[in-house]
Amino acid sequence: MTRAVLSIGSNLGDRLAHLRSVVDGLGEYRVRAVSPVYRTAPWGGVDQADFLNAIVLVEDPEFDCMDWLRAGQRLEQAAERVRTVRWGARTLDVDVVWCAEGDRPVRSADPELTLPHPQAHNRAFVLVPWLEVDPAAELEVGGVLRPVRELLEQLEPAERDGVHRTDHILAVTTSKGEPCS
Repeated sequence: MTRAVLSIGSNLGDRLAHLRSVVDGLGEYRVRAVSPVYRTAPWGGVDQADFLNAIVLVEDPEFDCMDWLRAGQRLEQAAERVRTVRWGARTLDVDVVWCAEGDRPVRSADPELTLPHPQAHNRAFVLVPWLEVDPAAELEVGGVLRPVRELLEQLEPAERDGVHRTDHILAVTTSKGEPCS
């Protein structure tokens, strides 16, 4: 049984539809919570349009952490993501931020999937929506488990203030296309 925190973002094409494709693609039986959608300036210094970002909390008894990575990559491919410029514009970005097997958070230095995500603690566009769906969230940084709220407070005010909540909701739907209650 694994649980994971996925950060999703899009700044090309129908951004909201790309984010919804993640929630729909993971399905009602895996998605445990979805944050509101936030608009954020691009991160990384490449000139491009603003992103829509959200956090999805997922769980599956059959998945391990690499399965979450592979699922995210499949969803990116379905959205026709092209990797040309690091931190460049993209139709869809799905990052595994944190993963736990059972009750134990996974640490990995594997270049394919580093856990926890090595830059998550520096990115308000990850921390703000994560706190929306899990106010007690904790993240290991430098070998020390820290409250996500504390990590967010330590970011520069401009970084925090650049994350703007939108009115968009990414509802989980049933196999019949109806919103889950």
